[in-house]
Amino acid sequence: MKEYYLGLDIGGTKILTGLADGEGNIITRSRRATEADLGEEKIIENMLATIDDVLKKAGATADEVKTLGIASPGPLDSKKGIIIENANLSWKNVPLVEKIESATGIKTLLKNDANAAALGEKWFGSGKNVENMVYITISTGIGGGAIINKKLFSGVNDNACEIGHTVIDPNGPLCGCGNHGCLEAFAAGTSIAKRAREAAAAGKSKEMLELADNIIEDIDAVICAQAAYQGDQVAEDIFKNAGYHLGIGLGNVINTFNTEMIVLGGGVMKASDLFLDEAIKTMEEVALSGPLEMVTVKEAELGSDIGLMGAIAVAMEDRLVIDD
Repeated sequence: MKEYYLGLDIGGTKILTGLADGEGNIITRSRRATEADLGEEKIIENMLATIDDVLKKAGATADEVKTLGIASPGPLDSKKGIIIENANLSWKNVPLVEKIESATGIKTLLKNDANAAALGEKWFGSGKNVENMVYITISTGIGGGAIINKKLFSGVNDNACEIGHTVIDPNGPLCGCGNHGCLEAFAAGTSIAKRAREAAAAGKSKEMLELADNIIEDIDAVICAQAAYQGDQVAEDIFKNAGYHLGIGLGNVINTFNTEMIVLGGGVMKASDLFLDEAIKTMEEVALSGPLEMVTVKEAELGSDIGLMGAIAVAMEDRLVIDD
């Protein structure tokens, strides 16, 4: 009998599911709108529909699927298979694994999306040849996942590697978590956008205003990057400042984990040439020389498929460790 693995990446706007073979190669995939505004049962119905889609396309049955991996924003409890809370879906204490297993009969595993992405990059992306790595996503917020001796380190209740909420300046700006000076408050896409809007409102950047059709509220990190590429010094400085603070965070990661590799992903990395050099320079000043000599910093390889490949890696994790 054939052996398949399913990966399901659930987000606020879309559900992406893929059916993979025993090597992790995607055979078929399905994408549907989450329809989060229609409630819990409709979202789960859409999840199940994508599973049916990929199985039918491949001519496969649920009996041939060994494991289903789900990548979801948290907080969640992977051991109990519960989504504790998901602001994008308005979920609270949803026993997602139980519901999916009951409907499909397929063994199901649930992981935080950043942890799943770390597994994806370890087994299918930049980290294929290392046993220890830290994945950091720089997007709307900043999250991470740590791989230690080829296995995910998730902490006692799935809250390990919240790199975005390491405090790098206690006198810094307020973070969404309630603390001051978190890495996320300096280097995430939302913080870049906030500084860009402040600069435009103060009359310091005509370029960003023009790109946003003079609507300050529409200025985001993408517009800030566009202005920087057009030579706007203020926009360039905003990214350079984000890079400086990211470098402090990277230095702290190196000093804490003594890891072989740091992999950087997320939407903000599309503009990495605006800040990564500054980040590496600062990282080298902050990190201790011993662990610094052992680490390589790489950009993520999986691109837009990182959520789906992360979910597939969740499904395949035990097999991948054994077969490696």
